[in-house]
Amino acid sequence: MDTDETRRPLRGWRFLLLNVAVGLANVVVLSNVPGYTISGPYVAGNLQGVTPSFASWGSTDHLIGISLGFPIARWLAARYGDYLVYVTALAVYAGFSLLCAQSETIWSFVPMRILLGMTAGVILPTGQAVLLGEYPAEKRTFGVGIWAILSMMPFTIGVFMGGFWSEYVDWQALFYSNVFITLGIAAITGSLVYGRRIKRYIRRFDTGGYLMLAIILLGTQTIFNQGNDFDWFGWSWFMFGLLLTVIATLPCFIIWELGERNPILDLRLFAYRNYTISVICSVAGFLVIQGLLSLFSVQLQVLLGYSSSLAGIVYLSMMLLSFPLVMVLHEICQRVDVRLVACACFLWFSATLTWMGLFDRDGWFDQIALPMIFFGFSLAAFFTPLAELAIYGLPARLLQRGGEELTLLRTMAGGFGIALQGVVMFRRTPFHQLDLADHFGGRRFASLDLLSLFSDKLQAAGVSADKAQHIFGNLILEQSSLLGMNDAFLLGGVIFAMLAAFVWLASSTIVPTELVEKLQKAKAEEMMEQG
Repeated sequence: MDTDETRRPLRGWRFLLLNVAVGLANVVVLSNVPGYTISGPYVAGNLQGVTPSFASWGSTDHLIGISLGFPIARWLAARYGDYLVYVTALAVYAGFSLLCAQSETIWSFVPMRILLGMTAGVILPTGQAVLLGEYPAEKRTFGVGIWAILSMMPFTIGVFMGGFWSEYVDWQALFYSNVFITLGIAAITGSLVYGRRIKRYIRRFDTGGYLMLAIILLGTQTIFNQGNDFDWFGWSWFMFGLLLTVIATLPCFIIWELGERNPILDLRLFAYRNYTISVICSVAGFLVIQGLLSLFSVQLQVLLGYSSSLAGIVYLSMMLLSFPLVMVLHEICQRVDVRLVACACFLWFSATLTWMGLFDRDGWFDQIALPMIFFGFSLAAFFTPLAELAIYGLPARLLQRGGEELTLLRTMAGGFGIALQGVVMFRRTPFHQLDLADHFGGRRFASLDLLSLFSDKLQAAGVSADKAQHIFGNLILEQSSLLGMNDAFLLGGVIFAMLAAFVWLASSTIVPTELVEKLQKAKAEEMMEQG
């Protein structure tokens, strides 16, 4: 028998404790993406000597797992209720975290990371529903602002904590800490909401659509992950077969979803222009953001010699301008055309990424931290206006579904971005390596042979000719890798400049005054007639 909630919303210290518990869970779950990424070099050296490119699977496939967890969360919450699903998912998350920490090979670690991501995909939306459901209607906007801050924190604190654990304890400590924290949160939340009865309803789960979506996402991500290692279909039947599988599954998925009453991914939402524009901007933008954040956290250690904790401190600087902005951005978007806010954010991102793309090997800490502060400011302004733009014009019955699918697609893009930004750097590094070798070797300028001059100075200092050649080769490789990373930032700046123009294809979110007056007059006349 369906029953409504029989207890009043939490108040006083119980309400405050729930905010702390759910907020901490959100930070912990989201921190496992950037927190793991900065630990990549440590993981690569510990999991039986795998390369950093293989270790990055733990980030990319984890994000795909989160994307695949969102549809499951929707179905479970409808069937069993937000509270029960949330508490259970936290306990399951602790179990998968323990299995991740105890993995010894990449082949056992990555599947556990995928399952951990799927559990995270259940925790995030149900946690938001549990928390915001306790806020009074008049304070719901404040609750949204709090949740926005909680969603921003992992991009900063998560990187620092991952670097701290890796450097001073062990990379497995990140996962062991998940076990204790999430089990504690599950106990606290379960105690606070114990006895809650909720309205339940049975919804048919789109199993066929879900399986096809999983094939498409995991197949595409695997192609991006292993493209460099397998020379992009040059000689690998596995990669070629994977590509054919994805291509064959995609049209089947589209046809299937259009015929479903409760599809995993409601493709009919793309009939609304603002939603489509918002999704394209969100996917393209987050692909750049997540990819560059992950790439930069690793290369700070590999190329610039930062320790993992010091690299984490660089990311902490993003909080200085981002937290104050994210608190008020929701209110700003209610009063200003969100196309203007999104355009300004994209232009700011473009300028910041171009700035970072012009750095050289000699960038000092304060020189890197300053653009990261502005990067954080841009990141704070990225999510809210696009979410507001997406739901503008959607019918009320589709608002929640539109928000869920936007988050799913954006998270998916984050996984793709980590792999693709690595591809950009991988492809551009040899180009710069050849260019620098031509320049210093004198083949470009016949009268200039810097290689010989450099070698002569080293030999005069007692370095053998072979050793001098080796030193010079390492310098060329290091500098070309840095220039390849710069190209990834510059490409990101170009993409955001294009998005700044593209967002204006959406319709205005400002309702004309004349229309507002007409609606008010019509409503008044309707009330008079009813009277």
